[in-house]
Amino acid sequence: MLREAGRSDLGLGKKRFADSLIARKIIDYVVDRQNDDGGYTFCQGAESNAQDTYYGLAILEMLGSSFPHVERTVTWLRELDLGSIYSYNYVSKALVLCGENPGNCHKECIVSAIRSGRYFGDVDVYVEVSSEFTLTLSVLELAKMLNIEVDGGRVERWLLEYRNEDCGFGAHRYSNVISTYYAVASLNLLKNDVTGLRETEGFMRECEKPFGGFTVIPRSAPPYMEHTYYGVMTLDLLGENCRFPSQTIDFVLKCQRDNGGFARSDLGISTFENTFHAVSIMQRLAST
Repeated sequence: MLREAGRSDLGLGKKRFADSLIARKIIDYVVDRQNDDGGYTFCQGAESNAQDTYYGLAILEMLGSSFPHVERTVTWLRELDLGSIYSYNYVSKALVLCGENPGNCHKECIVSAIRSGRYFGDVDVYVEVSSEFTLTLSVLELAKMLNIEVDGGRVERWLLEYRNEDCGFGAHRYSNVISTYYAVASLNLLKNDVTGLRETEGFMRECEKPFGGFTVIPRSAPPYMEHTYYGVMTLDLLGENCRFPSQTIDFVLKCQRDNGGFARSDLGISTFENTFHAVSIMQRLAST
């Protein structure tokens, strides 16, 4: 009932989507998972964490919803003990969403990472990390927020070394949608004219499915939420649109659970990350 009632709203632009029954259900899903400390977690009863707090705030912001108990959220973010570039990035972006200056408390660590070159040059990453270029994009986002200078030419040359014959990106001559997104997004942050990567669009089209969604590599099945997000957003960075928007919206809506959140497929549990991906996709496709 929810999916059918809200589906027609998605073809009428971002504002209509933000006012739809689907959007209201998503907002309730996020707000119900805010803890007393002001942070968020996709799993009710679990401790707040930086990743879910950023995704929760980003979802609410995209849907035009106010942040409940935002003062508590800011205090929790300021007091959080951080241990990685990824957590620095989530906290900084969350603070910006709350209208706060992330400040210079993380600047020394980021400058150190940039000077050492630790944020690029090693493509063998832990299995938990989504791409060999994830750290690169995280550092570049932080550098932009904190006004830290980066040797963009050096990073650009390194990234382009991993552009493969099929014009996708990936280490060991293995292209995939995830790495291609992170590489293109990093080049875009470096103010590289990524719309010139026309051949890369061809790789993404090979991963786009007429029945909706994107797969991680060409000639693969089935599509998953994260791969569809990376596909849609990479095309957006390249100045292109999804060729099968209604089918892709149908795929996304099939991933919505009864609690209002979204899973990575029509099976599984909802998470804030998958819900962020779903809302981003639907907002992007609602504007085409």
